Amino acid sequence: MNSRSGMLSIGTLAKATGVASPTIRYYEDIGLLPKPRRTTSDQRIYDESDKERLIFIRRCRDFGFSINQVRLLAGLSISPDQNCREVRDIAHAHLTDVRAKLKELRALEKSLTGFVEQCDAACSGGPGRECLVFKDIAKPENNKCC
Repeated sequence: MNSRSGMLSIGTLAKATGVASPTIRYYEDIGLLPKPRRTTSDQRIYDESDKERLIFIRRCRDFGFSINQVRLLAGLSISPDQNCREVRDIAHAHLTDVRAKLKELRALEKSLTGFVEQCDAACSGGPGRECLVFKDIAKPENNKCC
């Protein structure tokens, strides 16, 4: 980092934001992060606004928002004309998706718990091909785990 001008190298930006350098370059390539200025030796240089935007992007990704949702949220975050209801609607849609995935994961957990409990109760340490888990998975009624 050049402390006089507040400019950050890609490595310094990566450390400051917890985002790997290849990911930073990817975000630039897809337009989530603006193309950086370059030094005379063609090194990328970033400033505090780039750092803030990258932290915002990382946090959105931490919450599981898709790249397209992050793109929309990032655009809304800098737009003086947009209503915050749009942000709420995006977050609400994502919450609905997360709840659906949780429901699927709970059903999967229940199925796997049953397999493991049966195996614990009946496993004799025989050949793997005779394992109860395989037999249960192969049952027609278990074709849909979730």
